[in-house]
Amino acid sequence: MKQMKKLLALLLSFGMLFVLAACSSTDNSAAEGDDWSYIEGNGTLKIGITYFEPMNYIDDSGELVGFETEFAEAVCEKLGVTPEFVEINWDSKVMELEAKTIDCIWNGMTITPELEEALTISDPYIRNYQVVVIRTADADKYKTTADLAGARIDAEAGSAGESTIIGENADEYLAQAEYTSVTRQVDALLEVKTGAADACVLDFVLAGATVGQGDYSDLMVIPDLQLSVEEYGIGFRKDSTAAEKVDEAMQQLVSDGTLSSLAEKYDLGELLIANQ
Repeated sequence: MKQMKKLLALLLSFGMLFVLAACSSTDNSAAEGDDWSYIEGNGTLKIGITYFEPMNYIDDSGELVGFETEFAEAVCEKLGVTPEFVEINWDSKVMELEAKTIDCIWNGMTITPELEEALTISDPYIRNYQVVVIRTADADKYKTTADLAGARIDAEAGSAGESTIIGENADEYLAQAEYTSVTRQVDALLEVKTGAADACVLDFVLAGATVGQGDYSDLMVIPDLQLSVEEYGIGFRKDSTAAEKVDEAMQQLVSDGTLSSLAEKYDLGELLIANQ
């Protein structure tokens, strides 16, 4: 009888261990396989950004503002999670995502074949293109990309601007330039302003918000020169279920006019895909 009781106790112990292992396996599967459940469980959407106007920037009162900032906040409100903005190195954005230091890249991210291979990307929402910024004093010197062959040109590392200079489909004349990568697009602007570079290639969105005014009043965009027409999207981990949730919330903001109002507020109305 005692041996029978010991056997039953042993079987029950093994049974409990099996149940606990199964539960643990289920929990890990949810955390690893269902990205939205992972984010929702944390109650926070960690959003990878860099600072540039008019997407995400610090205003005169020290507050983080911008089209992407308010857009993300509106989506998070729809989804019932808290937005947490995390400054990242743009060239390391995919690694940051995979390491789960952030949950998405939401910062004027150009959709490229390479990123589509590495990430799950939301529906596009802004149409953008690359422009060349020079000093106003050099307006007669640089009018086309051919004029820039051999010039000193900067762009943000890992950006669409960099791709137009050294990428697979780089402009034939920009590919002949003396290229230097910088950490941020605003650093590229400063290089041109100080004379460390002759020109820089960056987003029209940023150029439109900064060039020709304030600290950059002595800079200009080369007229009638559009490079690499592109679309912005939000990047998530590969096969993330969060992308679909954000797309649904985005569509609600399009339908109720919120996204269009935000775009107009930051002078992006003409670039908003929903308005085209």
